[in-house]
Amino acid sequence: ITIPDVQVTGEPLVVRVSEKTNRKMTYTIAVVDEGLLDLTRFKTPDAWATFYAREALGVRTWDLYDHVIGAFGAKLERFISVGGDDALSPGEVDPLANRFKPVVKFFGPYTVDGGSEEIEFTMPQYIGSVKTMVVAGYQGAYGKAEKISAVRKPLMVLATLPRVLGPEEIVTLPVTLFTGEKNLPNVNVELKTKGPVSIRGEEKKSISISGNSDMTIDFELAVRSEPGIASVEVTATSGNLTSSDIIEIQVRNPNLPISRVEEFLLESKTNRSTIIKPFGMAGTNSAVLEISSLPPINLGTRMRYLLQYPHGCIEQTTSSVFPQLFLDQVKVLTQAEREVIQRNVKAGIEQLRSFVQSDGGFGYWPGAAESSDSWGTSYAGHFLMEAEAKGYYVPGDLINRWKNFQRNKAMEWRRNEAYFNSDLVQAYRLYTLALAGSPDLGAMNRLREENHLTTTAAWMLASAFAVAGQTEEAKKLIADLPLTVKPYRELGYTYGSSLRDKALILETLVLLNDDVRAFEILKEISTALGDQGYWLSTQETAMCLKAVSSFAAHHKRGDLKFSYTVNGGKTVTASTGLPLAQVQIPLSGVKENTLEVSSNSEGVLFTRLITTGTPARGEEEDEANELRLSLRYTDGNGNAMDPSNLDQGTEFIAEVSVSHPGLRGAYENLALSQVFPSGWEINNLRLEDTEQLLQTSPFRYQDIRDDRVFTYFNLAPGEEKTFRVLLTATYAGSYYLPAMGCEAMYDGSIYARKKGQPVSVTKTQTR
Repeated sequence: ITIPDVQVTGEPLVVRVSEKTNRKMTYTIAVVDEGLLDLTRFKTPDAWATFYAREALGVRTWDLYDHVIGAFGAKLERFISVGGDDALSPGEVDPLANRFKPVVKFFGPYTVDGGSEEIEFTMPQYIGSVKTMVVAGYQGAYGKAEKISAVRKPLMVLATLPRVLGPEEIVTLPVTLFTGEKNLPNVNVELKTKGPVSIRGEEKKSISISGNSDMTIDFELAVRSEPGIASVEVTATSGNLTSSDIIEIQVRNPNLPISRVEEFLLESKTNRSTIIKPFGMAGTNSAVLEISSLPPINLGTRMRYLLQYPHGCIEQTTSSVFPQLFLDQVKVLTQAEREVIQRNVKAGIEQLRSFVQSDGGFGYWPGAAESSDSWGTSYAGHFLMEAEAKGYYVPGDLINRWKNFQRNKAMEWRRNEAYFNSDLVQAYRLYTLALAGSPDLGAMNRLREENHLTTTAAWMLASAFAVAGQTEEAKKLIADLPLTVKPYRELGYTYGSSLRDKALILETLVLLNDDVRAFEILKEISTALGDQGYWLSTQETAMCLKAVSSFAAHHKRGDLKFSYTVNGGKTVTASTGLPLAQVQIPLSGVKENTLEVSSNSEGVLFTRLITTGTPARGEEEDEANELRLSLRYTDGNGNAMDPSNLDQGTEFIAEVSVSHPGLRGAYENLALSQVFPSGWEINNLRLEDTEQLLQTSPFRYQDIRDDRVFTYFNLAPGEEKTFRVLLTATYAGSYYLPAMGCEAMYDGSIYARKKGQPVSVTKTQTR
C-alpha cells in the first residue's frame, strides 16, 4: 500500500495498491478508525492462514462447557461481547441523531493484472488515526497488507456536547482548537445551529493561539421546548485555513407520552362534530380517528403502549411485536405501516436470539445463565412459529433447538404445587409444540387425566388437541367448561391475570368455531381494552389484541363505510371490509381543530378520537401505593449533598432505597427507572469491573444507557433494597432532573414515584 503517513481531513486522498511481483490479484480495501478496531482487537484478515490451516484431528470430543460457563456470571460476558445494555427497542421507529461518525470506508472488490491501481476518496471530518487494510487473493494465492496513518489538519476544531439534551435546558458548548507548528494570531470561530437548539449570546469569537498548542472557548446553547434532532456546526478560519465540526444531538423529552380518548356511537346515516384539543409539548402531538364495527378495543393507544414500553424482558420483548403480526386482520395498513411492522418484527426475532440458552430454552433477561422462564420460552416460541408462518425468516437451528427443549420439558413435567398455574404452563407448552407440527399426544393425554385441572389449562389443552387435528377431543374438553375466570394477578411465573386467561379462552373458541360463546368473551375483552383508565400489563395487552385479531379474521362483518371532514375542508370518504379503520388527523402544534364524522354504514359504528402528547417537565408529583421509595445524593464517603447546584467535575452517587410495606405477598419483577439530566454522566463501573465498590443490593438485571438506568429486582415482604449509581457533573449549564419511579411490571397498583427538579452545573473557575 502506498498512502501518506499524515492525511488531511476534508481533502482528497489517493491510495495506491500493487502486487509485489506484478501478479494478477483481486483485492478489497478497508479504511477504518483505529479506535473501533481496538474495541474488538480486530486484525487485518489473513486469508492464507485460514484456507491453509492444518485440519483438526477427526475425533469427537465432549465437554462440560455449557454447564459451567454460567458460574462465571457477568464477568465472562465482558470479555466475549461488546456493546451497550439492551439499547434496542423493537418498536422504536423515530429517527435518532447520529452523534458519533467514525471512519469506516470499504472499497472493492477490484482486480489488477500487474502494475498498480489507485483509489481516491475524501477523508471525512475526523481527527485521530486510521488503519488501511488490503486483503487480496487469486487462484489459491492470498496476501494482506496494512498501514496506519495519522489524520489531522494545521488547524483543527473539536466541539463537545452531552449524549442527549432535554427541552428548556441551557448548556455550555466547549470548543477546543488545536494548531500545528505555527502561531495563528487571528482565528475566527463561528457557531451555527439547526433544529430545536438556538445560540444564547455570542455567535462568533476571535482568538489568538500559539503553535503546537490547544485552547478551549465556550458558547452557550438554549434548547427550545420541543423534541427532535438538533445540529450544531462550529467553523474555525484563519487565513486560508478552515476547519469545522458538526454535532447531531437528540433533544428528548424524558416524560412518557399520555393519551386522551373521546368516544361516541354513530348510528347509521348520522354524523357527529367534535373539537380536537392537542396537549403537551409542541411536536409530540398526534390525533387518530378510530372507527370500528366491533366493540371498541382502543387499538391505537394499546399498541402505542406496547411499542413505547421501556423495559425488555423475554415477555415484554415478545409482547411488543406479537400483535403486530395480526394487525392486517383488523385494519387496513398503509405501505408505511407495513414497512414499520416488518422492521419491528425482524428486530424482535433478532432480539430474541440474545435470550437463547445452550439447551434451546430462553432466559428471562438477555445473557441469563439458564433457561429459567418456562412461560417466556413457550411465549417466544409461539411468536417465532407465527412469524415464520407469516413469511418472516426464523433461523432453523433456533426453532429446532427450541422444539427439543419443549419436548424434553413436556416429558419431565410434574405439577408444581407452589404455583396454581403449573398445569397451564404445561398446556401452553403442548399447544406450542402442536403449533410447531410436533404434537406430544402422550403428554397431552396425561395432562387431560390430571385431577383438578384448572379451567384455563383445560381451555389451553383443548387448543392443543384442536391444532393437533383432534377436534372432537377438544370439543369434549370444553363442553362443560365455564367462561368465567376467578379474578387474580400474577407478578411473575406466567404473568397471568383473569383478563389474560379470557383472551386464551377466546382464541380456543375461535379455533373451534364457537361464535356464540366467543362473542360473549369478546365483549368483556373489548370493555377492558376500551377503558382508557383500565391498566393492562404487556402480557394482557398483547394477548387480548391477538385474540381480538383472531376473532376479527374469523368473523367477517359488513363493509365499514364513513366520511370525515377536518376544519371544514374537503370531505374524505373511506370504506373497508375489515372491522376497524384508523385515520391520522394532521395537526399543527397545539392549535385546535374541528372534526366532523359521518356514518355511511348500515349498523352502529364505534368511534374514538385518540389524542396523544408528552407533558412538559415539572408537571409530575410525588405519589406511592403499596411501595416506599426514598432518594438521596451523597459524595464518595456517604455524606449527603444537594444535587441542585454542582461544580463541574463533581463525582457523586445517586442512592435509591425501595422497601416493601409488608401488607401483601412477595413482589416479583419490580422495575426501577432512573433518568438523569443531560449534563450528568453515568459512570458505568462494569467496564472497569469495579461495580462492587458501590455496595448496591442484588438485582436480577440492570440496563445502563446513555442517560438512564433501569434496574429489575424482587422484594420480599418487609424487605428493603438500596441501589447506587455513580455520576459525574460533566457539562456546565441548567438542566432538569426528571421524575424517578419504581413499579411492578405486572401489577399497576404497586408503584412509587418522586417528582423531578431543576438542577445546574457550574463551570469551575481556573486561574
